[in-house]
Amino acid sequence: MAQAVPARLDAHFGADPPAVGRTQAWSSAAVPDDVRLSVYDDLTAIEKDWRAFEPHADGTVFQSFDWLATWQRHVGVRNKVTPAIVVGRDGAGAILFVLPLSVRTGFARELTWLGSDLCDYNAPVLAPAFSERFDRSKFMTLWRDIARSLQSHPRLHYDFINLSKMPETVGAQSNPMLYLGGAINPSGAYLTHLTGDWESFYAAKRSSATRRRDRTKRKKLGEFGEVRLVNPADGEVAGTLETLMAQKALAFGRMGVANLFAKPGYAEFYRALATDPATRHLVHVSRLDVGAIPAAINLGLTYHNCYYHLLASYDDGEVSRFGPGAAHLHDLLHQAIDRGYRVFDFTIGDERYKRDWCDIELKLFDFIAADSWRGVLVAMPTLALRRLKRWIKQTPVLWRGFSAARAFAGSLARGVRG
Repeated sequence: MAQAVPARLDAHFGADPPAVGRTQAWSSAAVPDDVRLSVYDDLTAIEKDWRAFEPHADGTVFQSFDWLATWQRHVGVRNKVTPAIVVGRDGAGAILFVLPLSVRTGFARELTWLGSDLCDYNAPVLAPAFSERFDRSKFMTLWRDIARSLQSHPRLHYDFINLSKMPETVGAQSNPMLYLGGAINPSGAYLTHLTGDWESFYAAKRSSATRRRDRTKRKKLGEFGEVRLVNPADGEVAGTLETLMAQKALAFGRMGVANLFAKPGYAEFYRALATDPATRHLVHVSRLDVGAIPAAINLGLTYHNCYYHLLASYDDGEVSRFGPGAAHLHDLLHQAIDRGYRVFDFTIGDERYKRDWCDIELKLFDFIAADSWRGVLVAMPTLALRRLKRWIKQTPVLWRGFSAARAFAGSLARGVRG
């Protein structure tokens, strides 16, 4: 039996049947501009409509149904996360937007993006003409109704809002979530448009002296064996991914950073994403082999004519002295151009090499707000910590000192474990 619906809401399931014992969707009365809201706490109830909407909508790979459903299955369930998917439809029933939100339980219930921690960008999925229809005033009216709908839901009420890593734009449209306000995220993101062929693109981005150094380093790599880009066959992907995770774990240790893949469900998420036939279309795993050495590995994502450079690693042996990661990146850019991708997205992170290639720097924004006394006790320290982190990252002397101290602490920890 579905749970009872408050008087101000009508039960709404559309063409999707409700699962036993769970409210699948709640629909409010129409809000201004004839928008009907539906709230889903189970992904299966909206899967069909979401998948049909995706190919024609503006959004990133991190808001694709396959990415988020895989995350919820392997990470979200383990961390007591409940999806809170808000869908807006027009009077004819056409989807105007999908907001992939979630509620995390704890001392204070947090409204955040679904899969937020592993999404480099968090954003709505928008119909192409959404920004023409909703200005700031109309969107803020819509947002207030969204908030009321979530707070009225027995499983999705929250104490504070924590919406992070929101890009300035979604496709060609302004991101309406930025009307909420907020602050700039401590990190930026970088992308480049791919034009012409590889040789002309490479020459436009790198000076002749830099290209000579690149050739010299690649020649040095060749002294260890044949240098070649490998796109592993399906049966080899799992093994290549395990090597990537092992190489990244060592790099995290050197940096004094917690191992991403040690968190509950994270390694399983990436394994499933890369090997499950249902999600393989999103993933591109590649290696730069130098002889028998997997000198550099990358897990990239492909979506809407964009290549996302997501997880990169390299062997820390002798070959590391000659830039296998840079050589691998060159081959990936070359391959992306040859395969017709129009954008190469370096995703979040302020590494210097990204600035060398990018033609667009994206600012990302965070919005935090409390809705109860419990929310205040969590939201305020979170906001203060995020501001401190941005100040440190934007002050080169402080960031270098912090990074060195973190790496030193990591080396001490490895010594103790050893």
